[in-house]
Amino acid sequence: MVDVHALAATLDGAVRDVRAIPKLTEAAPFDVPTAYAVQRELIERRTARGERLSGVKMGFTSRAKMVQMGVDDVIWGLLTDRMQAGTSADLSALIHPRIEPEIVYLIGREVRSVAEVESAVAGVAVGFEILDSRYEDFKFTLPDVIADNASAALYGFGAWHEPRDLSNVGLLMEIDGRPVQTGSSAAILGDPARSLRAAARLALGAGITLEPGWVVLAGAATAAVPLPKDAHVRVTGAGLGSVEVTTR
Repeated sequence: MVDVHALAATLDGAVRDVRAIPKLTEAAPFDVPTAYAVQRELIERRTARGERLSGVKMGFTSRAKMVQMGVDDVIWGLLTDRMQAGTSADLSALIHPRIEPEIVYLIGREVRSVAEVESAVAGVAVGFEILDSRYEDFKFTLPDVIADNASAALYGFGAWHEPRDLSNVGLLMEIDGRPVQTGSSAAILGDPARSLRAAARLALGAGITLEPGWVVLAGAATAAVPLPKDAHVRVTGAGLGSVEVTTR
């Protein structure tokens, strides 16, 4: 039997000690449901220390990534208020940070069914997610990455805009004024609204209700890139303005 509490403690220790660890599945293989149980225990450890849930992040939202990982559905993780970055992000607590551009949804009222999630959106914004796998060499299996809360570390977003069609928003990410990624929100399951619905489906299936004030990170429109210290990042979305963050 796999000890969910012990696995969560190992991952929690890796986060707090800023220490890369071998894949958990190397010692004891486990399945996807067990991986989500580890993730839930990991988040409960964080909330026990005073963190508050602030939303959901989606992963594997590109068809290419699904094929690469041998899956036919997205994965998801939970966000807390301590993960929200302001205009400055401290990378000293991260092992090997990477950043990607995001489409972000603001939940305006409690979501009790998948059918009502789109009407519950109060705002949309361009954003970013800073990933940080806790595994050595950023290599993992599907259960490993799910257990590791889908590599969640930090996130941020720009000004909120009225809900609108986001099926083909052009996105540009720059580091120190140099374009490093360009893409379209269409890379997110063809339309990030599909990822939003998947977020509601998966959260509700796990007994979690999307709450007013929570955000949903719909998934990356491009590949993530390594994020250095002392860098200035700007992500711009057509019609959505931009968001900036400086690393230290």
